[in-house]
Amino acid sequence: MKPNPQLKIFLEPYDERIQNLTMELRNFVTDLVPESNELIWDNYNAVAMAYSKSEKLKDAFCHVAVYSGHVNFGFNRGAELSKTSIKLNGRGKLIRHISVKDFQFFPKQEIKNMIWEAVGISEKLNNELTEKNSQPKSIVMSISEKKIRPIKKASR
Repeated sequence: MKPNPQLKIFLEPYDERIQNLTMELRNFVTDLVPESNELIWDNYNAVAMAYSKSEKLKDAFCHVAVYSGHVNFGFNRGAELSKTSIKLNGRGKLIRHISVKDFQFFPKQEIKNMIWEAVGISEKLNNELTEKNSQPKSIVMSISEKKIRPIKKASR
């Protein structure tokens, strides 16, 4: 699935390293679970993408949140995942994540296993998600007017 054209615009204020890392993580998820939809928020503090077999955040199995110095790769129900050697951060009721600074050091195989487990949890909570989504979409869910993150630099 191609990203929504607005995603690249939302990422422009970030440096090239963060933009590339974001797209590598995005492609990792969409290649692994090609039937998932990409739900995009251009929020006040980060650009965030959730991956769901429906068009609803509540059905999302993982997410990517973009910050100026790193990108978080998270699981929407990470507290419910089996214990792994990867230490997930977060103290909330459900969401857990890892901070990623370089895709080369991203623990791909273990994260793949965790993604498949997270997909299974989502499907168990909503049986309709087991049906194949033959036309996944990249959807902009909202754009925040106010932003407290990098702003686009003026062209010289």
